[in-house]
Amino acid sequence: MKFPIIAYGDPVLRRKATAIEPDEYPHIKELVANMYETMYGAHGVGLAAPQVGLSMRLFVIDASTFTDEDPKLKDFKKAFINATILEETGEEWGFNEGCLSIPDIREDVYRKPTITISYYDEEWKHHEETFSGMAARIIQHEYDHIEGKLFTDKLSPLRKRLIEKKLNDISKGFVDVDYKMKFPAAKKGR
Repeated sequence: MKFPIIAYGDPVLRRKATAIEPDEYPHIKELVANMYETMYGAHGVGLAAPQVGLSMRLFVIDASTFTDEDPKLKDFKKAFINATILEETGEEWGFNEGCLSIPDIREDVYRKPTITISYYDEEWKHHEETFSGMAARIIQHEYDHIEGKLFTDKLSPLRKRLIEKKLNDISKGFVDVDYKMKFPAAKKGR
């Protein structure tokens, strides 16, 4: 089942998501599968639960589209539940990022190249792993979502001012996308 993706401006994207327990979500595998289906339907490489209106600490990624740049990403598909980034190291590097909740806007974002993260998978098995390069970047982007942050928060005040109108238009639904979205400021009856 594909979920509509929540657009920029919705308060759920700004809330720090809450941790979940196995007994609260006995159908977590189904939710993860639906999130992957939603992500693939929107041509994304990552999707966090707040982006589908669920304020929980869950995100999924599939970095296989970056296999040309890093062959280790060939089968890099993971779900992260109750994730906590323990460490970010290295010299920040820039990459042009986008977001399914903020369509048609891409900006250079600087992030540390290596992270160590603690998380549970959809089998509720605990992992503590270190990732680097593109995998780390995608994880950091999605992790920001469960912390109530967006990639636009990392931009300079000038860049934010330059894209402010576009961001407001997105929240009103004035954007052309080929996937289903929910717009917080769209007029009723549109």
